[in-house]
Amino acid sequence: MRLAAPGGRRRGCAADRPGEVAAHPDGLASRVGEDRGVAVVRQAQSAAHGGDTAVLTDAGRETVRMRGYFTWAVGGYSGLFSGAAQLATGEATFGVDLLRDEAMVALGSGQNDRSFMAGTLDDVLRGVDFHTIADLGSGISARVSRVVGGRPGTRGLGLDISGPATELGQRTIADAGLEDRVRAVQADVLDVCHRDAHRDAIAEVDTVMSFFLLHDLLADPKTRPELFTRLREAFPAARTFVLADTMLRPGAEDSATLPVFSLGYELAHALMGVPLHTKETYEELFAAADLHPVRTVAFGTPHSWLYVLEAR
Repeated sequence: MRLAAPGGRRRGCAADRPGEVAAHPDGLASRVGEDRGVAVVRQAQSAAHGGDTAVLTDAGRETVRMRGYFTWAVGGYSGLFSGAAQLATGEATFGVDLLRDEAMVALGSGQNDRSFMAGTLDDVLRGVDFHTIADLGSGISARVSRVVGGRPGTRGLGLDISGPATELGQRTIADAGLEDRVRAVQADVLDVCHRDAHRDAIAEVDTVMSFFLLHDLLADPKTRPELFTRLREAFPAARTFVLADTMLRPGAEDSATLPVFSLGYELAHALMGVPLHTKETYEELFAAADLHPVRTVAFGTPHSWLYVLEAR
C-alpha cells in the first residue's frame, strides 16, 4: 500500500484553494495525529464545498515539497533497506536477489527536480546556448521535456537504462506535446561511452547534461579514470557539459547535524556496492578530461553540486 499527501488538484476533491482537499466521508483524512505541530492535514469547515474539508498544515505543505525523498527511499529502495542484513552477511546479492524499483527511483528524482532543482537549473541554462541537448540518466524525461519546452527551436534526447522509466518518459513527452522535438531512448550510458552505442541518435547533440548518475558511471575503478574522456568522444559535437551529482560528505563534518537524506543515500549505495566520491575527486577527473568549470553552484540536495564545463 502506498500513501501520499495531496500535492494538488485531484478529481473529486475540493481544491479550488491550494492545499485543500475534500475530507473522506469516514473522517480518516480529517487529521493525522493529535499533535497539530506534526499533523499534515487538519479538519476545517467549508461552506463553499458543503461541509468538512481537510486542509494541509504547514507540516503538510512541507511534506508535499519533500515527497520526492519519500518516493525515492520508500518506493525505490524499500526492498534494499529491508534486505540490508542479508546483503551485509552475503546471503543476498544486489541485482540478483534484491532489486530497486527503477520507475519509483525515476519518479522520486523527477519530483525532487521540480521541488529543489528546476529553478537553479533554469538559471544556469539561460547562460548556455544549445540546439540539441541530451539528458543522461533522464528518468521519466520530465527535465529534458521542461528544458526543451521552454526553449523554442531546440530538440532533446533522454537516455536512461530503465525500461519502465523510459516508458514513463515517452508518456511525459506526449503529455507535453513534444513528440516531434524530444525522444526517450532506453540505453546504458556506459554503452554509449565505451561501446559506440546509439551513435546516430547522439551525433547532433551539442550540450550534454546529467544529474545524479555520475557515481554509477564511476563505479568501476578500471574505467573511472577515462570516463569523462570517453564521454567527450561519444558526443563529438558537444562543447558544453552540465553535470551534477551528490558527493561524499567531507570527513570532518559534524555527525550530529547530518541531513537524514545523506545517511540514507550513503547507506543505499554502500548496500549496492557503488562507491561515492568527494568533490575534489570529481574536479580531478574533469581536469584530466580537459573539461573546465565555468560555473559551480550548490544544487538542491545536501552535498550536491552542479558544474557547467567547457570542453577544450
